[in-house]
Amino acid sequence: MISQQGIRRRHPQIKICGLTQPQEAVSCAAEGADAIGYIFYPPSPRNISAERAARISRVLPEAVCPVGVFVDEDYDTVMHTAQTAGLRAVQLHGREAPTLVDQLRANGLTVIKTLFYNGVPDFKAIDRYAADAYLVECVGGPLPGGNALSWNWSATRGLSTAAPVILAGGLTPDNIAAAIQDAQPDAVDVSSGVEQRPGRKELSKVRALCRAVSQTAINRPPCAVFT
Repeated sequence: MISQQGIRRRHPQIKICGLTQPQEAVSCAAEGADAIGYIFYPPSPRNISAERAARISRVLPEAVCPVGVFVDEDYDTVMHTAQTAGLRAVQLHGREAPTLVDQLRANGLTVIKTLFYNGVPDFKAIDRYAADAYLVECVGGPLPGGNALSWNWSATRGLSTAAPVILAGGLTPDNIAAAIQDAQPDAVDVSSGVEQRPGRKELSKVRALCRAVSQTAINRPPCAVFT
């Protein structure tokens, strides 16, 4: 659809994160998820082995991107896990050095770097990283992510970057439309907001969230993150 201003209105891409079960991942993809995320962080209740992630990757549709989430891991660990699990993208969710982003991209991986509204690295660090996309959320709770904490989503509009921006943090089927309008992101990342318990998704919530996103346009053509 073309708006009166001549801008093509489209909705953001969707990443459902923290999957642990093959059938749930396939169901999320069928509902409209563009990417499926695996958590490779042992303290997380959503932590998964590379071998189990590989079993999920093998049954995903080709159009759905498998993404691995890592926290302060070294290059060898990330690359080995990516190769074993069949990842096409990695999300660095800690205080990783900019050189790690460069190394991983040089080896053909799409790299997403997390920046925190109220933590380290914060939004001001965006110029230090040459990532393919930036995930933005807030710090709080016991884990680096998946704590269901809402925040000032509109702050993402101040990010000056040509790279895509992924919005995360406290997103649910009930607030996703408002969050998209506030932040105008290229993609959204949801985990706890569509769960029945950590690591297990509730399909009715996934369906409701995907439907809400598909009905919520942003005021510019978004950049594709997950391909």
